[in-house]
Amino acid sequence: MHLERDEGLRRAAAADHGVFATLNRTGVADLVPACFAIVDGWLAIPIDAIKPKGSTALGRVRNLERDPRATLLVEQWDAADWSRLWWVRLSLVLSEPDAELAGRLEQALRARYAQYATASFVSVLPFRLQAVAGWEAAS
Repeated sequence: MHLERDEGLRRAAAADHGVFATLNRTGVADLVPACFAIVDGWLAIPIDAIKPKGSTALGRVRNLERDPRATLLVEQWDAADWSRLWWVRLSLVLSEPDAELAGRLEQALRARYAQYATASFVSVLPFRLQAVAGWEAAS
């Protein structure tokens, strides 16, 4: 059954992570797990130096330089009870918030994830929420 926008946003905001998708130079989706925070119609995804990476010059950042559109998928899976299944897909576009909102997005990430409370970010990718689509098995 279709999820209304507000319910989709509520479920997305409560999810602890999602799968973040960008388009690479050949038009193929690149997908990675991602932490995020949602504030006033914006979504922030951090680039951190906490988790091991070969480099902080990430493919997702290069992809966004070519095409600012992205998608975040959050979902609930229950192998034993399919009546509990749901997903929410957030359509995003990389945008530049004002300084006050950028600060609130960073603070929301720090409040949401204990690992970020005092950590430095390489950057925070700010996205304007373009669309929310969702589905649930139960009505």
